[in-house]
Formats: sequence, C-alpha cells, structure tokens
Amino acid sequence: MTRNFIHTSPGTNLKECAKLMVKKRVGSLIIKENDTLKGILTEKDIIWAIVKKSKHDLENIKASDLMKRKVTTIKPGTDITEAMKKFKKKKLRRLPVVERKKLIGLITANDILKIDPGLFQAIAETLQIKEEKAKLKRHNISAQRKSGICEECGIFGLLYKDCAQWLCDECYSKR
Repeated sequence: MTRNFIHTSPGTNLKECAKLMVKKRVGSLIIKENDTLKGILTEKDIIWAIVKKSKHDLENIKASDLMKRKVTTIKPGTDITEAMKKFKKKKLRRLPVVERKKLIGLITANDILKIDPGLFQAIAETLQIKEEKAKLKRHNISAQRKSGICEECGIFGLLYKDCAQWLCDECYSKR
C-alpha cells in the first residue's frame, strides 16, 4: 500500500491536475478534502475532457466536475486475494484504502505484484480455468474434467475425458 499517494483538492482545475500527473508520473489523482476521499480522477477522464471541450476550457473545469464520486474502496485489513478479486471484478487498477471514512492509502495492482510476483501466475491460471468453464457452458459441453497431466502430450493443466483418455484442451480439440 502506498501511503504517500498523489492527491489534490476538488477545486483544482483540470490543467493543474494534468500537470501534476505528468510531473509525478501517475495515471490518476485521488481527490480528497481533510483526509476524506471525495473521488478519483484518471487519465481517461482528462482525455475525455480534452476531446469534448476546448483546450482553453481546461482551466475552468474543476477536478470535482469530472472525478468519479462512487469509488470502490477497501479496508486496511483486507486480504490480498480479496483486493485482486475487486480489481478483476470491477476492472480497476487502483483501490483507495479507507478506515472510518478516513483515506489512509492507495493500493495498485503493481503494489500487489511487487509483494508476490507469483500471484500473477496463480491469478492467470484461475482466470484461465474460469474462462474454460464459461466456454464449456456456452457450447453446452458436459465433458468430465479435472486437473492433471495430459495422457497424449504430457502437459499439466485442465483435462477433459475423451473415451478412455484424459486430454488437455489442445489435444481434446484435435480429436
């Protein structure tokens, strides 16, 4: 978790927000007032404003005009896997950490990968298994399946029962 996250007040104009993001090399700004989370402003929000408004209007637009007010947050004691589930489910890259309505930090997907790079592989495998389940549902395939070593190519992974053999997705698809 980052305790020294980059933040600004709701009254800051968009031009200053963009300058701050470039200077600090961040993709978002936490908008807070007296340690209370008010919202979050991302690169996408600023790009949207540049496309929709003229360059001269950027000084007149405040962070509070564009920020996302409904921000998904987590508590300090939240497990890393729960945080990863929130990242995945809500398609987020950052989560403010709030305790008793007080903003105390920010956690990003990169923060989690710095703690345990092995989590990336575990998450990737979990997502692959979930995608396979969804694919089977879409195609109404009710094949028996389990994790193990493919009897044809010897690769470990999700296996499907084909006649008397347990096969990986690739070998099962070839039949």
